[in-house]
Amino acid sequence: MTKDKLVDQIKKKQSFLCVGLDIDLNKIPEHLKGNEDPIFSFAKSIIDATHQYAVAYKPNLAFFESYGVQGWEAFQKVMEYLNSNFPDHFTIADAKRGDIGNTASRYAKAFFETYNADSVTVAPYMGKDAVEPFLKFEGKHAILLALTSNPGASDFQFTKENNEVLFQKVLRTSLTWTNADRLMYVVGATKAEALTSIRKIVPDSFLLVPGVGAQGGNLAEVSRAGMNSQCGLLVNSSRGILYCSQETDFAEAAALEASRLQEEMAIYLNEKGIV
Repeated sequence: MTKDKLVDQIKKKQSFLCVGLDIDLNKIPEHLKGNEDPIFSFAKSIIDATHQYAVAYKPNLAFFESYGVQGWEAFQKVMEYLNSNFPDHFTIADAKRGDIGNTASRYAKAFFETYNADSVTVAPYMGKDAVEPFLKFEGKHAILLALTSNPGASDFQFTKENNEVLFQKVLRTSLTWTNADRLMYVVGATKAEALTSIRKIVPDSFLLVPGVGAQGGNLAEVSRAGMNSQCGLLVNSSRGILYCSQETDFAEAAALEASRLQEEMAIYLNEKGIV
């Protein structure tokens, strides 16, 4: 999917909501656990209930991989279901891959060709060799881990050298890579105060912002600090939507929370004059 098409969907739905599919079988409703494929059953119900409020879905690969073959089959079904029924939604394979050469190329081929994802999250620690293979695919995007919301982020990401913080160097350096226009960036919602400085480096790029909801990120702060003239944000909520209820009304509860977030997002898009 091109960025222009994504922007069109944001304007049409007055939303920049990404629903994270972090599916934990210990948390899904009991009545689904006896299904042949409970992971897919839960994911399908969530997608069906929230698609009118969301512009993107982000399956978290760890939550699929942990169930072995069953999880991988469920992930494939989820991607096929999204691509067949909701092709206007942007898909993110949240895999956080980070290797070089032929290995990186194979990761890119897996997610972009085998599973037909629009994007994949990638770790930048090994440099351009680990990222450029993902940037060779037209209409596809690599979402680079830039500034994350976990406590350990301070171990490396805020290291200073020549008055430049490491995460800022990652952003600046990435702009020199081949097909850098296909890059997006992960910026944790709990780091909203850094969005202003990040926007000075990557003013036109999309930012994937996880951490709104269960992790305590503030949607208003993120939106007002991080939004550019085309929105340029995908704000993710996972647990805050998925597990609003563990009863038979789980899909309706998820839809209600997604609707609430969409309504709030519409306010900030209107403030910016985007819709």
